[in-house]
Amino acid sequence: MGLRFGKVAAYAVLIFATLNLFQIRGEIPTTLDEPFDPVTVPLDKSFRGNAIDLPDSDPRVKRTVLGFHPEQISVSLSSTFDSVWISWITGEFQIGENVKPLNPKTVASVVHYGKLRFPMTHKANGESLVYSQLYPFEGLQNYTSGIIHHVRLMGLEPSTLYYYRCGDPSVQAMSDIYYFKTMPISSPKSYPGRIAVIGDLGLTYNSSSTIEHLKRNKPDLILLVGDVCYANLYLTNGTGSDCYSCSFSDTPIHETFQPRWDYWGRFMQPLISKVPIMMVQGNHELEEQAENKTFVSYSSRFAFPSKESGSSSKFYYSFNAGGIHFIVLGGYVAYNRSDDQYKWLEKDLANVDREVTPWLVATWHPPWYTTYKAHYRESECMKVAMEDLLYQYRVDIVFNGHVHAYERSNRVYNYSVDPCGPVYIAIGDGGNREKMAISHADDPDSCPEPSTTPDAIMGGFCAFNFTAGRASGKFCWDQQPDYSAYRESSFGHGILEVKNETHALWTWHRNQDMYNRIGDQIYVVRQPERCPVQSEVIEFWGAQNLQNVPSSVSSD
Repeated sequence: MGLRFGKVAAYAVLIFATLNLFQIRGEIPTTLDEPFDPVTVPLDKSFRGNAIDLPDSDPRVKRTVLGFHPEQISVSLSSTFDSVWISWITGEFQIGENVKPLNPKTVASVVHYGKLRFPMTHKANGESLVYSQLYPFEGLQNYTSGIIHHVRLMGLEPSTLYYYRCGDPSVQAMSDIYYFKTMPISSPKSYPGRIAVIGDLGLTYNSSSTIEHLKRNKPDLILLVGDVCYANLYLTNGTGSDCYSCSFSDTPIHETFQPRWDYWGRFMQPLISKVPIMMVQGNHELEEQAENKTFVSYSSRFAFPSKESGSSSKFYYSFNAGGIHFIVLGGYVAYNRSDDQYKWLEKDLANVDREVTPWLVATWHPPWYTTYKAHYRESECMKVAMEDLLYQYRVDIVFNGHVHAYERSNRVYNYSVDPCGPVYIAIGDGGNREKMAISHADDPDSCPEPSTTPDAIMGGFCAFNFTAGRASGKFCWDQQPDYSAYRESSFGHGILEVKNETHALWTWHRNQDMYNRIGDQIYVVRQPERCPVQSEVIEFWGAQNLQNVPSSVSSD
């Protein structure tokens, strides 16, 4: 075992040295060089991170405004460059056994904006709402939010800096002046400079390190691939745990402490009031409450370009960022071929003009390709239902979270290295209090029992033993799979820089490194001539493997 570890460690050192040499020479590895030999970076046991939640006494999460002045201000994109959403909250939340919701109509939703600080020549009005998290059990505390505002700004120019103030001028409750920059026009020649990708962020001291590193990279857009503040690791009285089911197994319902959402919004405001953030729902946003309602906080607090992109759900939508078409999918809403999400996806993909937006990037929370024991093959049913469609339309990159580690695949389809498949990147390593995933399914005696793998929210079972390749007849590989190019248990974030129609630079940064150090880096290269969009879906899986795919779950 010691000899094997030594070889792995030596190989990892060689990989890092090679990457550094590539950078010195300007020769960064590309997907044209795939498949790469699988690399596992040995766990650095001296680095454990500081995955302890920020307390409510931390000045970064405390309320600093009075009355109905805006707080928790954020910017998100609409489906095209000429429109963005501004969101904020006014008024204080309430928590206790008896709460009385605020009246959203008492405060207006207004944004003044323009290309100059003074005067701001444009004005937009929006909508407001209040949501409640209610528990029909004695002793549990209910919650009702402040007034949440969403205002859509339209008619914007591409790649342009805009200043704005939000609030209600009639009650002299306007914010300070903030700014944002619009996305470039959709064109094969124009792209945002840097897109930051984070997952499973939480609100810990380690999350703070992730965000500080991310800020140093000066992103133009942030993609958060699910699991936001982990309010559902708390009881309604504010008692928290790294493992809810372990510590609170006798609670009548899975409780949440909703003020953690407000803490997160305040903590993130200095960044996301200026840099647009796009959200993906994760399993920790489920938040069951009275009347079987779920995902209420998530779907209320953020604005989504669902209607603009032809979607009927806040769980799946699409948007353009320059020459990139992003598709956000819902891992916890029905995805079968007879369901609305699949039909919407099929239509959205068919309408993508690769002459205008050459790059196609998809994201959802639970990964299809992960070699870690945690959540291994958990989302197999979603993979069975949708993988062929994404492969048909030549999706270039897929981002996932859920597994608290970093892993990058070779281009892959149906568990086999394929030059026309997407590159899958799991980046659920933002720094939440559940800590890092460490064990791999291919480690000795670590392959999970198949019956334990179906996703608890969606149900269904589609993960059978493999029928071909090195793992034929088995549920797990006995070594790191060929499709897995690089994996490491460390907290961090990633930066995507699309350079032109064919080359995009992906860089992963670890929290424990200096800001200018690189953990993993590669050019993802498109080959449209070699991998043209196909005219019809490949019927690989067959109907027999779809019979147990769940057809519906609770939606928004």
